[in-house]
Amino acid sequence: MSFDPDRVTTVTFDSYSTLVDVDAAERALAERVADPEPVSRLWRSRSLAYTFVANAVDAYQPFYEMNRDALQYALDAHGADVTTEERDEILAVYHELDVFDDVRDGIERLHDGGYDTYVVSNGNPEMLDSMVEHAGIGDLIADTISADEVETFKPDAEIYRHAAARTGTPIDQIAHATAGWFDVLGARHAGMQGVWVDRKGDPWDGFAGDPDLTADGIHELADELGV
Repeated sequence: MSFDPDRVTTVTFDSYSTLVDVDAAERALAERVADPEPVSRLWRSRSLAYTFVANAVDAYQPFYEMNRDALQYALDAHGADVTTEERDEILAVYHELDVFDDVRDGIERLHDGGYDTYVVSNGNPEMLDSMVEHAGIGDLIADTISADEVETFKPDAEIYRHAAARTGTPIDQIAHATAGWFDVLGARHAGMQGVWVDRKGDPWDGFAGDPDLTADGIHELADELGV
C-alpha cells in the first residue's frame, strides 16, 4: 500500500525514539554502571517485551512502572551494584530525554500547514506532559493520548481506535508517524496510514507488511504532505 497524502487530516506521533532519543538514557547509566551499553539495550528490549506480554496476559501497569521494572531486571542481569535511589535517578531521565533536531520545526510545518497534530504513546500522562514541555512543542500539539487511558499498550488496535475517537478524526484520515516497527504495523492494522520514521537507516522487517511511507525524519513527512 502506498501513502495517500490526500486522505490525511491528522498526524499522530509516537514519543520515544520518534520525538525523543531513548539512547540518551545510556548516559545516565554511564554515571553508575561500568559498562552501560548492554544494560541500556537490555533495559529497552525488556521494557518493550513487558508491554507485549502485558497485553496478552492482562497485566497492565503504567509504563513508568514497567520501565522501572525493566531497568531493575537489566541491572540485576548484569550484576550492577546500584541502589534503589540510584535506579530511580536513572529512570527519571525519561522526563528529559534529548529531543531530535527536527521535532520542533517539523511539527511546526505540519501545524502551520493545517494538520492537527497529537502524540499517541505508551507513556503514561505524567511522562508525556514532561516530554512535551521538555521538547517545547506544547503550542503545536493539540493533545497527548496515553495508553493509560485504555490500559492497553501498542500494537493493540484499541489504542489507535481510541486515539481516533479522541482526535475526532476518522481513523483512515490519520497518518501515524513512529520509529517503532510494531507501532507502524499496529496503526496500519487499526486503519491508519503507518509512517515509519527511520532515523537510523535500519532495514525494515516486512514479515507482516510494509509501511505506507518511510521517512528519515519529520521534514520528509511534511514534504510528502506538501507543507
